[in-house]
Amino acid sequence: MTASDTNLAGGMIDRARALGAATLHEAAGRIGALPSAIKPVDPAMRLAGPAFTVVVPQLDNLWIHRALYRASPGDVLVVSTSGGIEGGYWGDILNEAAIARGLAGLVIDGGVRDSAGLAAMAFPVFSNGICIQGTIKGFDVPSCVQQPLTIGAVEIAPGDLVVGDRDGVVAIPAADVTKVLEGGEAREADEQRKIEQIRAGVSTLELYGFGDDADA
Repeated sequence: MTASDTNLAGGMIDRARALGAATLHEAAGRIGALPSAIKPVDPAMRLAGPAFTVVVPQLDNLWIHRALYRASPGDVLVVSTSGGIEGGYWGDILNEAAIARGLAGLVIDGGVRDSAGLAAMAFPVFSNGICIQGTIKGFDVPSCVQQPLTIGAVEIAPGDLVVGDRDGVVAIPAADVTKVLEGGEAREADEQRKIEQIRAGVSTLELYGFGDDADA
């Protein structure tokens, strides 16, 4: 399932990227936040796109290689490592291949390596950490791509919108994207009005009714 399959047109993806992960998480009803340990290898990295899901066995990255060539340009590879977080599943070779394929980014519940190079390259990589532990290639492992997977407490289906920035990563169900984008933009506009009021001298206690005499 790709961006066109889920109606995640480029304009919607650009809107999501501009809003950011935290705003979308709030606008979605505080759902979809992936574990806070998953962060970009460089804080300036941002990603947004439909999820292309991959589940691999612990310390085995063969299906990441294969999924990279099954995904479509603009897709975000979302990888579960079956709990094998302490592994270096991704490095500079896979990064170069992902760039050549036109993918939009990687989110992996596991480690990556060659981090200095990854941080300098124009491909957003979000991982659970940096790890030099090597991986194997299990040629007898059956395919497990484009199926729902779970990272932390969040289930991610193929085609769900995935957005990441320095605050973290959020996954939004494809069916809810339009509503969540509209809610996020309304939230941003409201926050900007509040910022202007604060700059004019209004306190947050006044803005939100948080004074000592507020009802509990």
